[in-house]
Amino acid sequence: MQMKRKLLIYIPIALLFAAIGAYFNLQRLEPSSPETLAVNQLFAQPMVTANGIQVPLSQWKGKPLIVNFWATWCGPCVEEMPELNNMQVELLKKNIQIIGVGIDSQENITKFADKYKITYPLYVAGTDGTALLRQFGNAAGGLPFTLLIGADGKVKKTLLGGINFDELKKDLELLQ
Repeated sequence: MQMKRKLLIYIPIALLFAAIGAYFNLQRLEPSSPETLAVNQLFAQPMVTANGIQVPLSQWKGKPLIVNFWATWCGPCVEEMPELNNMQVELLKKNIQIIGVGIDSQENITKFADKYKITYPLYVAGTDGTALLRQFGNAAGGLPFTLLIGADGKVKKTLLGGINFDELKKDLELLQ
């Protein structure tokens, strides 16, 4: 009789622990990809705007983004900026935001933004931005470098070199 009593106590306890183990096994998270870690790093940093105001990039979390890494001394970067600027108006209707991350000094970025009337947000990453480029898989640190980041925080596409705007317009579907 005593054995039956022990079994009645031990079996439910064993079942409870088995259920807890199964639950935690199902809750295991997949390891984050390097790109996901890089997006998290991007959103974790505050950056200075072209106007000298420090803001958290986390304000863009949950929003589809085109992140364009550029520099004032980069010819292809300078060439594509006016068209990116023109696209921003149309993209805002689709709830897509362009942000520029300058691998340059604040002074150069501010002068450039004023001269070319860039209306989308420009941030100053300085030379530290090169490390961020590498986290996104751009080992050489080449510019321009553009990322399409979905509202889910995942990198949908990376573009190294000058933007083909016809292709970019098609790629916007990845952000919807």
